Amino acid sequence: MNRRQFASLAVGGIALAFSRQAWATGSTQDVLLARAKAALDRHHHSFALRDRVGIADFSRPSRELRFHIVDLVGGTVSSYLVAHGRGSDPDHSGWLKRFSNEPNSLASSSGSYMTGEFYNGVHGQAMRLKGLDPDNNNAEPRAIVIHGAPYVSENQISTWGKIGRSEGCFAVAEHMLPQVIGLLGSGRMLYSDKV
Repeated sequence: MNRRQFASLAVGGIALAFSRQAWATGSTQDVLLARAKAALDRHHHSFALRDRVGIADFSRPSRELRFHIVDLVGGTVSSYLVAHGRGSDPDHSGWLKRFSNEPNSLASSSGSYMTGEFYNGVHGQAMRLKGLDPDNNNAEPRAIVIHGAPYVSENQISTWGKIGRSEGCFAVAEHMLPQVIGLLGSGRMLYSDKV
């Protein structure tokens, strides 16, 4: 491991630790948590595991930790960088402008997802997602998954002021992927939206 990789891992760990204290009442995260809990109730038949939920807060710019895994029992939150789709941000501003569920849109979709099985694919280890709402029910045919990507990193932010874009997948930092998919596991809800 070279110095740059070590610094990236260290910064990621520090950012994660601070993010556990950054959940503020009245924030966009609180609004989305309420929406996620309502979606969890609406889709109660789909989820045997209701102890943790993932929330992708696309109200925030890509340079911020906007993918949250909320422990609904213990009250802790772990936060991470996450990319949005190129079709959601055609000018590459770092802000999600629109959602789409259309095939070949390369955009992120909003709504409730059920986490699925782990597999090894083009991006290495990944986790399948099943869209449960009309706004994301093409997730499986579109191959929308959670995977790691080199364009999601603190180095990208320090160089460009934002991270790269996916093709609609929830791409996280490669060194954080094991933690993200480990905490979510199969059979839990991931909720994606913006305020």
